[in-house]
Amino acid sequence: MAASGHAVVDIDAAADEAAKTPLAPVPYVLSFADLSYSVKKGGGLAGCCLAPRASSRLVASADAPPPSGSSRRAKTLLDGVSGEACAGELLAVMGASGSGKSTLLDALAGRIARESLRGSVTLNGEPLHGRRLRAISAHVMQDDLLYPMLTVRETLRFAAEFRLPRALSQEKKRARVDALIDQLGLSRAADTIIGDEGHRGVSGGERRRVSIGTDIIHDPILLFLDEPTSGLDSASAFMVVQVLRRIAQSGSVVIMTIHQPSARILGILDRLLLLSRGRTVYAGTPAGLKPFFAEFGAPIPDNENPAEFALDTIREFERQPDGAAALADFNANRMKALVNKCNKLMSTMPLELAIAESVSRGKLVAGRGSGSAVSGSVPTFANPPWTEVWVLIKRSFTNTGRMPELFAMRLGTIMITGFILATIFWRLDDTPKGVQERLGFFAMGMSTMFYVCADALPVFVQERHIYLRETAHNAYRRISYVLANAAVAFPPLVLLSFAFALITFWAVGLSGGASSFLFFVLIILASFWAGSGFVTFLSAVVPHVMLGYTVVVAILAYFLLFSGFFITRDRIPEYWIWFHYLSLVKYPYQAVLQNEFGGASRCFSRGVEMFDGSPIGRLPEAVKLRVLDAISATLGTNVTANTCVTTGADVLAQQAVTDIGRWKCLLVTVAWGFLFRALFYAVLLVGSKNKRQ
Repeated sequence: MAASGHAVVDIDAAADEAAKTPLAPVPYVLSFADLSYSVKKGGGLAGCCLAPRASSRLVASADAPPPSGSSRRAKTLLDGVSGEACAGELLAVMGASGSGKSTLLDALAGRIARESLRGSVTLNGEPLHGRRLRAISAHVMQDDLLYPMLTVRETLRFAAEFRLPRALSQEKKRARVDALIDQLGLSRAADTIIGDEGHRGVSGGERRRVSIGTDIIHDPILLFLDEPTSGLDSASAFMVVQVLRRIAQSGSVVIMTIHQPSARILGILDRLLLLSRGRTVYAGTPAGLKPFFAEFGAPIPDNENPAEFALDTIREFERQPDGAAALADFNANRMKALVNKCNKLMSTMPLELAIAESVSRGKLVAGRGSGSAVSGSVPTFANPPWTEVWVLIKRSFTNTGRMPELFAMRLGTIMITGFILATIFWRLDDTPKGVQERLGFFAMGMSTMFYVCADALPVFVQERHIYLRETAHNAYRRISYVLANAAVAFPPLVLLSFAFALITFWAVGLSGGASSFLFFVLIILASFWAGSGFVTFLSAVVPHVMLGYTVVVAILAYFLLFSGFFITRDRIPEYWIWFHYLSLVKYPYQAVLQNEFGGASRCFSRGVEMFDGSPIGRLPEAVKLRVLDAISATLGTNVTANTCVTTGADVLAQQAVTDIGRWKCLLVTVAWGFLFRALFYAVLLVGSKNKRQ
C-alpha cells in the first residue's frame, strides 16, 4: 500500500500503523449481470435544460450503436452485458464508436434511471444505487471541467474542502492534497494556474490528471472514468493510465472506457471488456487476446498491437448484417470463468463491513469522524451547508479576483453610461420640459440597470458543467450553490450602484438632498439585485449564451414597454395590465419618480409655462399674459405669471404612479430578486438529475 502512493495518507495515527503492517486488501467485487438498455430514436434523455452538452452526448453519442433492422422505434444500447470488476485491478471497457462503452459506464455509475435499466449491478452482492453509490464513488467525465484561474494546488484544496469532513483538521487536508499532487505527478505544476484560451496554464495531460484528482480527493472505493486519455498524446495518456493503475492497486475498483490504447497502455491494464453494438465480444486479460482470437480462427500477428487488431476485426464483423454476433456467442462460454475469478481470489465480506474496514484504513476520507466506520455507511454530504457556502464563495472570489478586467468592464460600462446620461440631462430645470426630460432620464437609467445585468448570463452557462459534475456525487448541496452565487454577485452591485448614483444624481439636478440620494442608491442596488436574479434564473433555463442574450434583451424590452413610461398605467388596456405589474422596470421607475416629485413645495409649471407645447405657447409673451387675465376673470382666481400651476403631486398623478409608495416599490423590487433566485434553485433541483431516462 505504501508503494501505491495513494492509500497511505497521514490522516491520523491509525493510518500510520496501517502503513507499517501490510494488510490484505479489502475485498470489493462490482458485479453486473444482463444489463440491457434501449432508447427511442427520438432521444434517450428527459429534457434537461441544465446540461445541453451532456444531454446531447448521452442521446446522440457516438457510443450509441446503430439501429438494427428489426427495431424501428427503439435502438438497443446494451444487450445483456455481464461481468465483474475487482478491487486492485484496472478494468478498461473498449469498443469502436457506437459500441456502447460509455452507456455501460453510465449504467454502472448510476447515471441511468433505475426503471429504464434492466439487469443488476451489485457491490459485494448487494444492490448498488442511490445515496450509497454517490457517497462511495466518483465519476470523471471526458471534459476537463475546472476553474481556469485557480492553480493546481488550489483546485485540489477546494475539492478537499468540499469532499473531506469539517472534523478533519486543515493540516490533514493539506497533507491529503500534497500526497495526491505527488501521486498524480503534478509537483512541478502545483502552483501553475489551470488556464484557458486566454490564459496559459498547465498542459493537456496535467489538466486531465487534475480533473481526476478533484474527484478522487476523498479516496473513493469506486472510480469511473469516461475516456480519460481522449485528446492526449501517447506519453500523457500513458502517465494518466499509470496513475489510474496505482489508484486501483490502493484498493479501489477502477473502471475506464478507452477507445484505442497503445501497446504500452495495454500492457498495464489488468482486464479488458470489448463491446460491439451493446454486446460483450471479449472479457479477460490483455494477454488473453491472442489465445482468444487464435481459438476463434483470427490469429493476431506477432507484430500487431492486439487491441488495434481486435478493434479492426470487430469493425469488419460489424459491416455484416449480424454484426459481431459470432464473436459475442464465442465469448459467452468464457464469461462464467471470468465471473468466478474474483469470487475465488477474494473471501466474501458484507458491504457494510467492507466499507467500515476501508474507512478505518484511511480510504473514503469523507466518512471519517462521522461514526461511519461503525455504521458501515458514509454521510450524504461531508460538510454542513454553511461550510459549503463559505468554500464556494471563497473559490469564486479567488477565481474572479484574478480576472479584474471583468469587473473593470462592468464598472466602465456603468460609468460611461452614467457620464453620457449626466451630460445629456445636465442640470434639468423645474419646467414642463424639465419634467419630460426627467421622465426620460429615469426610464433610461432604470432600464440600463437591468440591461447591464445581462453580463451575468455567461457565468452559470460556463459553470453549469462544473456544477453538474460536483453535485452529481454530493460535493455540496444545490441550495449552497444558490446562496453562494447570490453572495458573490452582491458586493460588486453595491459598488456599481454608488458609481452610477454619484455620477448622475447631482449632475442631472435631482432634488431631495442626502436622503433622496441614499434612496436613489438603494433603488439602483435593488434594480441590480432583481436584474441579476432574473438573468441568473434565465441562464439555468436557456442553455446557450447567444440564445440567452436574445431572450434577455427581448424580455427586458417588454418590461420597459409596460413600465408606465411609454404609456401610463391608466391607459394600458385591461387585457395587458397584468404585464404592467409583472414588469421589473415598473417598480424602480415608479420609485424614483416618487423620490423626485414627492416634495409638496416644488413647482414644475408657473403661469404662462402652462402653455408650453400648445399653439398658445408660440404666441408673444404679452398675448400669453392677456390669456392668463382672461382665465383669471373666468375662474374668479388671480392667476399670474408666478402662480404655480403644476406641482410634483400633479406630475405623479399625470403619470399614474400613485398606486404604490416608493418604499413598497423598493421592497417589491428586492422581492423580485429573491423570487428569481428561488426559481433558480427550483430549476437546479428539477433539471440537474443528470441521468438517462
